[in-house]
Order: sequence, then structure tokens, then C-alpha cells
Amino acid sequence: MKQSLQVKMGQQLAMTPQLQQAIKLLQLSTLELQTEIQSALENNPMLEMTDDEGAEPRENDAANESQAENTERKRNEEKLKKEEIKEEVSASSADDTIVEEHFEAATMAEQPDAIPDELPVDSAWEDVYETSSPISQSSGSDGENRDFTEFHNSGISSIQDHLNDQIQFAPLSDRDQIIAETLIDAVDDNGYLIDDVDTLLAGLNRDFTDPEDMFEMSELETVLHMVQHLDPPGCAARNASECMAIQLAQLPQTELTDTATRIVIDHLDLLAAHDFSRMRRLLKINDEHLQEAIALIRSLNPRPGRQLVQDHDQYIVPDVFVQKVKGVWRVELNPDIAPKLGINALYAGMVKRADKSDDNNFLRNHLQEARWFIKSLQSRNETLLRVATAIVERQRNFLEYGEEAMKPLVLRDIAEQLSLHESTISRVTTQKYIHTPRGIFEFKYFFSSHVSTANGGECSATAIRAMIQRFIDAEDRTKPLSDSKIASTLVADGIQVARRTVAKYRESMGIAPSNERKRLN
Repeated sequence: MKQSLQVKMGQQLAMTPQLQQAIKLLQLSTLELQTEIQSALENNPMLEMTDDEGAEPRENDAANESQAENTERKRNEEKLKKEEIKEEVSASSADDTIVEEHFEAATMAEQPDAIPDELPVDSAWEDVYETSSPISQSSGSDGENRDFTEFHNSGISSIQDHLNDQIQFAPLSDRDQIIAETLIDAVDDNGYLIDDVDTLLAGLNRDFTDPEDMFEMSELETVLHMVQHLDPPGCAARNASECMAIQLAQLPQTELTDTATRIVIDHLDLLAAHDFSRMRRLLKINDEHLQEAIALIRSLNPRPGRQLVQDHDQYIVPDVFVQKVKGVWRVELNPDIAPKLGINALYAGMVKRADKSDDNNFLRNHLQEARWFIKSLQSRNETLLRVATAIVERQRNFLEYGEEAMKPLVLRDIAEQLSLHESTISRVTTQKYIHTPRGIFEFKYFFSSHVSTANGGECSATAIRAMIQRFIDAEDRTKPLSDSKIASTLVADGIQVARRTVAKYRESMGIAPSNERKRLN
């Protein structure tokens, strides 16, 4: 095989750590960004928070004043040195160019390495670099401002712990204690038994060979009844009917609770179908008494476990605020998510240009990283503000008139307007939120597909969903609108939409079909 040398020309983007950091910050959510900033402040001594007036905080005021005096004295000395250089050069009949070179050399000797003013946010990044943001959670340390329920539920790690704490004080034998623990272990977060009692009994008797030692169903049922009446009542129920019947049994027994109990045990299917006429006939009661019983049933908790095991709340911090000022929509960044970071002048002043020691290299590297971090953070905020402004310009009708005025918009539209790549817009609009007079929305909410209209225009999917919701809210509950009827109504309004499209949008909004929405008097 003959060996040869070939010269090829090509272009390739080198992903430096600085570019990777810029992309990483760009796609972080607000909470993730706060965690990233806090981590940078903890790991980089060159970074520090600055106050609103631009003054950099110091821990020791006396040391700060001394440092400031030393810095001013050095500046005066350098100024005198420059004057001496100027006089010497002028006395030797040097030309103006030599004088300027001396000034430049003297000035550059004071400054560390310069950083480019513009961070190259290029669309080509997204074509060659793929990364995923770390999922992190930020937690506050100030307990005074937290909600009481956070402390109330913080000690309960699971519904099992809550129930087990109660049975410890119950007068149970060792056998009953084993049964109770088995039953509680089989309770899910909603408060229901995961397994049926036959399976649980078989599991309890798995290790026994002597029939006299085995657990009996009567023992299990007795302990189950006790567990079901712990706090909250209804836990360990086998179904919703039993769960609500247990809660009703703990109320003062009246004719109303008796009727409600009969409904949840025998006629829960009719209640779900809103077949009130048949329920009145079967129960032999009037409409007023039936409605009171139904109101009592609705006051019950069909998922008692949920009041103990709360899902982690997802707090939304808006990235951008939009408000109308003197007839003009203004877009502003949330100042709380864009803290002012600066370089610690005390540590930066310790960097010596010609020093190659490990300590000096440590300071130089952290100084460089701090500058890039600040620059990347500024680039992120600027891009976020540009995208938000472009979205508000396109969706001004939504802000003025509501969802039905939403215009069709895709990522490519904003990307072309701002000369950015679509994947950049996708990163910026993911997990970023905008606060408007109509509520808080994720950036992606303003992007939707479209369908054609009779006059050759376009209508966004968001607007169609809003119209479907309006039609259903105004429908006659005894004769709900079918998907075909809604589609024909939209077509009559000039929106070319098929029945299956209406069904898809209706399902995406969590709206039941017409047969399930029907109400019987």
C-alpha cells in the first residue's frame, strides 16, 4: 500500500469550555440557573455579588479602605512614571509614535489578559454540540417565609409512617401487629390497598406449615377495620365506595347520611353518570333530599392519602415580566433571576502578570473563568430578552383579547427574525416563563400549529382550543355538543377543521366526550 500526503480544507467548530458554558447557561431554567450561580460563587473566589449601586461588598471595611488607599497610591506612582517616560522620550527628540508605544506598554502592564467583548453566540453551536442540563433543586434557608403546610408535612416521609405511628399506641397483640403492618405496607399514596385481602392473607401464611399457626380471614378483616378508621379515615379501603362509606360512618347518623351511604355503596355508577331521575326512583326520595345527599358525598375525600403525601410543588419563577405602560407593551427581565455579579478587586489585584507560581496560576485561571461566566450570563439574559420581545410583538393580540386571538407561530419564525438557529430558540423557550396580565405562561405556550381558514388565512391551534372550550362551556348539559357538531360550527365560522381534529384537541384539554358530559334531570 503506497503512502502519500494529502492536504484537505475544511471547517470545524472547536467547542471550547467557554462556549460549552454559554450553551449550558442558555438552556437552564430559573431554579437551575440560581443553583449554578450559587455553585460558581462558592467555587470561584474571584466572583462576588454586587449591590444595586455597583459597589462591591467587602467583609472587612478597614482592610478594604487600606486596599483602596494602596491602589490609589499605585495609580499615582504609575502616572508619575508615565510622565517621566514622556519627558525622557521628548527630550531625546523621539517622535510621537514612540511616545504612544511607551504609554501603551505602561498601560498594558497594569492589566491582566483581555477578554473579547462579544461572545460568539453562533447558530452553528447547536448543530455540533448536544448536552443535557443537570436537574437540580434549590432550597431556601429562611424558614420564616415558608408555608405552614411545608413544616406540617415535612416530618411525614410516607403514608405508611403516618399510619404506623398510630398503631403503635393501639392495644394490638403481636399477631394483630404483624397483620396491621402488612396491611399498611400495601397502602398506596391515594390511601387504597394495592393487593386484595386474599393475596395479603396468603403472604402472611407463606412461612407457616402448622394450620393452627396460620392467620385467618376473620383476624385480617378485624385489623383491617381498625386500620381503616385511623387518621385519615378511609385509608386501606379497597375501593372508592368503601372509602367514602367509612367516612360517612364517622359522621352523626341521620336520614341524610343514610341516603348518602346507600348511594356510595349501591348507586355510585348512577351518580357518576348523573342519572338523577333513576336514583330518585330507586331511593324513593325527592329531588331536594337527593341534592343534599350528593352535596354531602362531594364533601368527602375519595383519596385520603393525598392529604398526607403531597407531591412536590413546582414553584414557577417568571423570567420575564410583560406589562402595558401608556398603551405600549413593555418587556423586562425579572431582576431576581439576573443577579449582578462582579470581579473581586481584592483578589484580582493579587494576580501578577509575570509570576508563574502555582498560587498565581490559580488566581489567573479563576479570574479568567469568572470573566467568562459573567459574559455567558449576560449573553443568556440578552438572548432571553430578545426572544421574549419578539414573542410579545407577534402575540400582541393575545395580550389584548385573549386565547382566541392567538396567532400561529413556530420556532422558525422567531429564529429567522432574530437570525438565530431554531434549536437555540428551543433552548431559550424551554422551562422559561413569562408573566403577563393574563397569567404566567411558558414561552412554548405561544408557539402552536395552525389550520387554514376559508379566506386563505391561518388560525392557531391554541385559538381553536379556546373556541372549543367556549362552545362546551355554553352547551346545554342535557344535549351536549358532539365533536361533529363542534367541527361544523367551526367550519361555519370559516375555520377548516375536521371532526377528528376537534376530538384530538378536546382530549388534549381533558374534556370528556359528549356521552359522558350528558346530565339527566
